[in-house]
Amino acid sequence: MSIEGIFPIGKWDFESESIFADLPSEDLDLLLTNRSELSYKKGETIFREGAYPAGIFYIRKGKVKKYKVDREGREQIIYVANSGEILGYHAILSSDNHTDSASALEESILLFIPREDFLIALDQSAVLSRRLLKTLSHEFAVLSNNLAMFSQKSVRERLALQLVVVREKYKDGFPAGAPVEINMSRDDLASLAGTVRENVVRILAEFKADEIVETRGRKIIVLDIKKLIKIANCQ
Repeated sequence: MSIEGIFPIGKWDFESESIFADLPSEDLDLLLTNRSELSYKKGETIFREGAYPAGIFYIRKGKVKKYKVDREGREQIIYVANSGEILGYHAILSSDNHTDSASALEESILLFIPREDFLIALDQSAVLSRRLLKTLSHEFAVLSNNLAMFSQKSVRERLALQLVVVREKYKDGFPAGAPVEINMSRDDLASLAGTVRENVVRILAEFKADEIVETRGRKIIVLDIKKLIKIANCQ
């Protein structure tokens, strides 16, 4: 089922519409003339924190996690990007190296657009510049909401919230009204919710007992999205 009208998904998720959608043909040509198509296996690194940003990545198919790694080697997932979204442009705009890492959550196909082509297109395309500015503003609001979530919500609420958000990324391909399967490891869910794997396993067992979700191996099938939204306690 659609969550439109019962959950403010825009507060927690970046806009999925591609920045490149319906760009004037001359602007799109500037971007795509020297593009290359790259395939990534599940778990394969796309770029690492501290690396020089040689270009941007457009997700043609698949899902990618952006994350940071602490001194103990633990991941903190910042965001899960879906098809139609772009990665790596923040570092180029700030003339800095990548401030986070990215890797494929599943088999993915990405278009790589060289740095120079992106900057030329950005300089010459008023449409692209406006869209990128709007996207950056929205991303800042989403990240601010996520920071508040970690300080104000319980682990149970945070996990419910992340399941609602991630479900939206996996719903394509499932018939309207059908349960949506989330194919994500417990470790990645723990990283998204800012907790440990053991808490995720325990809370998922509680959700399963309450017939909110079903589990099949690593897959999580959301059976009752309304109950998840209620637990997430978001307005």
